[in-house]
Amino acid sequence: MKLLLGAIADDFTGASDLANTLVRQGMRTVQLFGVPSGDRGIDAVDAVVVALKSRTAPLRQAVADSLAALAWLQRQGAAQFFFKYCSTFDSTPDGNIGPVAEALLQAVGEDFTLYCPAFPENGRTICHGHLFVGDALLSDSSMKDHPLTPMTDANLVRWLGRQTRHPVGLVRYDSVAAGVPAIAAAFAKLRAEGKRHAVVDALSDRDLVSIGEAAADLRLITGGSGVALGLPENFRRRGKLGAREAADRLPPVSGPAAVLAGSCSQVTRGQVAEMARTRPAFRIDSAALARRQDVVGEALAWAKPRLADGPVLIYSSAAPEEVARAQAEFGREPASRLVEEAMASLASALVGCGVRRLVVAGGETAGAVVQRLGLSGIRIGPQIDPGVPWTLSLDEPPLALALKSGNFGAPDFFLKALRLPR
Repeated sequence: MKLLLGAIADDFTGASDLANTLVRQGMRTVQLFGVPSGDRGIDAVDAVVVALKSRTAPLRQAVADSLAALAWLQRQGAAQFFFKYCSTFDSTPDGNIGPVAEALLQAVGEDFTLYCPAFPENGRTICHGHLFVGDALLSDSSMKDHPLTPMTDANLVRWLGRQTRHPVGLVRYDSVAAGVPAIAAAFAKLRAEGKRHAVVDALSDRDLVSIGEAAADLRLITGGSGVALGLPENFRRRGKLGAREAADRLPPVSGPAAVLAGSCSQVTRGQVAEMARTRPAFRIDSAALARRQDVVGEALAWAKPRLADGPVLIYSSAAPEEVARAQAEFGREPASRLVEEAMASLASALVGCGVRRLVVAGGETAGAVVQRLGLSGIRIGPQIDPGVPWTLSLDEPPLALALKSGNFGAPDFFLKALRLPR
């Protein structure tokens, strides 16, 4: 079976977000962790999403890992490639989105691609090249306080232009609203002008479907999961993908459940507060971790006797000012790494205690947890909230996993998620 779409995601929760979109459009999808080796997990699937931990990795490593993932997908015969990043365009002024995309573009032998992180269902829209979160510019949202990738400029053309060697253009909303032929014409015009990169406006899912259709012949597409809405239908029109079917069916998984929340986003902090109202909760103190206190041992000792009575919550989420104090005292990267390692250790220990349903909040946290558990990949199941599906590990023991981006999900997301898989 020919692989139709080969995708590379710059973090683990973002990969699940994209895979969720494809599954909802009837594409059987597997998500693999890290640069794959061999062919495990690609039988009887239409799309493979390779999840990397490259969003905040050193630039050289991010590019090298992305190119290695692309080479593996090319060997599987993928017809089209997708580079997935966050709907809030999480990056520094130097990258990693632009440099990775340019490297991938060169590797597939093309000279043009699009950039569209819009996700209207979750309030991310692009107008005149500016990214909005709800009614606020990205630079006025809580993303301006992100501990690793603070987004201080909502102008994506300008922000991306700082990261790329080649010029960046814009497909304005008037072209997008005019439909597929107008979008394709805008692509051709920018290409003729020597612009290799095109930020594309989008205000609705209908816009995203049109953009996806206009991009049918692009070898490489980049964006958030939303722009992938139109891709499955492109394959159907060409007779390569069958009629929509239930691609999200997973066998049930029973056993104790836990939530690990490492994200400090405003959304996740609200979800932590909501769950802590009715379920036992333990807070990981990053300062105590830095002072070598056995916080992981304390959390595990606290959790073990409570697992039989229902889900438990362990979180390190904190307000921006508290995060800033910890970073000032211990350093930005060391402080974040300590929390990730603690959550990964807890996940491994909890699974060892019989936990079989695990919700993880935060892209970096999810990456650390999955790597510590040694998972090779997951099969994508039903959606919990926009952008977040339940998944099933391809490895033993079977684990039901929900890997949530920090900014995704309703206030009751954790409780809602834990009501679904049984």
